[in-house]
Amino acid sequence: MKTPALNRPMTRRKTIVATTIGNALEFFDFTVYGFMALLIGKLFFPTSTAYGQLLLTAATFGVGFIMRPLGGIVIGAYADRAGRKKAMTLTIFLMALGCAMIALAPTYARIGVAAPMLIVLARLIQGFSAGGEVGASTTLLVEHATPADRGYMASWQFASQGLGILLGAVAVGLLTATLSPAALESWGWRVPFFLGMLIAPVGMYIRRHLEESLDVETPAARAKARRSSLSEVCSEHGRTVLAAILSIVGGTAAAYVVTFYMPTYAVRELGLPPTVALFGAALTGLLSFGLAPFIGRWSDRIGRKPLIVWSRIALVLMIYPGFLWLNQSPTPAVLFTVVGLLSITLVIQTVPGITMLPEMFPKHVRASGMSLVYSVGVALFGGFSPFISTWLLAVTGNRLAPAWYLLAMTLVSLLGLLWLKDFTGKDIDAAGAHQPA
Repeated sequence: MKTPALNRPMTRRKTIVATTIGNALEFFDFTVYGFMALLIGKLFFPTSTAYGQLLLTAATFGVGFIMRPLGGIVIGAYADRAGRKKAMTLTIFLMALGCAMIALAPTYARIGVAAPMLIVLARLIQGFSAGGEVGASTTLLVEHATPADRGYMASWQFASQGLGILLGAVAVGLLTATLSPAALESWGWRVPFFLGMLIAPVGMYIRRHLEESLDVETPAARAKARRSSLSEVCSEHGRTVLAAILSIVGGTAAAYVVTFYMPTYAVRELGLPPTVALFGAALTGLLSFGLAPFIGRWSDRIGRKPLIVWSRIALVLMIYPGFLWLNQSPTPAVLFTVVGLLSITLVIQTVPGITMLPEMFPKHVRASGMSLVYSVGVALFGGFSPFISTWLLAVTGNRLAPAWYLLAMTLVSLLGLLWLKDFTGKDIDAAGAHQPA
């Protein structure tokens, strides 16, 4: 029996590599920006208070997420019309453009208010790109899988995010450890963004040689493409969209607080050295990259929902004690232990969660549906988590405030799972697999 082209080992490996490069670049850049928040705030948002600088920098981090829904809608529809690999090539080009703008941006001291405006514009471009990147790439991975290993294939989406976070944390940590504060402030902070620019051409080359998983040449495909994919997703799968957005609230809020906000929290609130906080984040990336494929295999055997539910219950039980312990004993060992345990629960819930999203929609609107759900959920509850956490700390004066926020978001996200169907092991392209919700 002949092996289908999409399921051949060489094709699948190339798909994993191409997807990993693009997603890793996206999260490398987002990680670097988050880890440089204190320095970027000083250079581009020189307000009268340190908290004001941090709030503006965190808000700019979140601004990139405002564009994610638009990027998800536009690039997701493009992926459903023109194909997954064309959409993925476009997203990596846009991400490189954003890297270049940040790397070359003059500071506030040189051009005044135009400096933060350039940063905001770069973040908007990157947010637009990221909104389409995750949907198109995860859809491609799922469509190169069989019903028996979709969790494993989709897991590389999250593994690549971990790789980007790991590389970003190590890069910033090494720069912080080896450069003087003056050198880091003068030019060192730009180095990671220049690295992002160099990675992009390699990613674009590999993606152009991918095997397309969407047949865009058949009359049926052209007829479906003429109808607005967003319109169809919202009108025929509206309940699924709402439930799916609700289901990812807790995971995405926790991911962005633990990964992107925790280094700033550890330095500013707990007095830990920047390098210690950064290598704590590197631990998160390492665990995500190393564990994700195994969790994907696990979800293929026992189902997506059981892993999500039990890992979120574990996260609920660990959040408050973890923050309390960290505040009572702010040592590197405690930081690494708390971050490591929280990261493991995040991997266990996120891998099956990100696999479920494209499984919920029929093929001709799969990228649009996946992009819409993920980008809206992340935009509302992920990107602004550092800002909300910083604001809560400033308003309440309670260093445990971020823990209460995460606790509430995680409990709310459990509700969305009640209305979602688990497609583990099923043919998601079979006739009647996706009845309107």
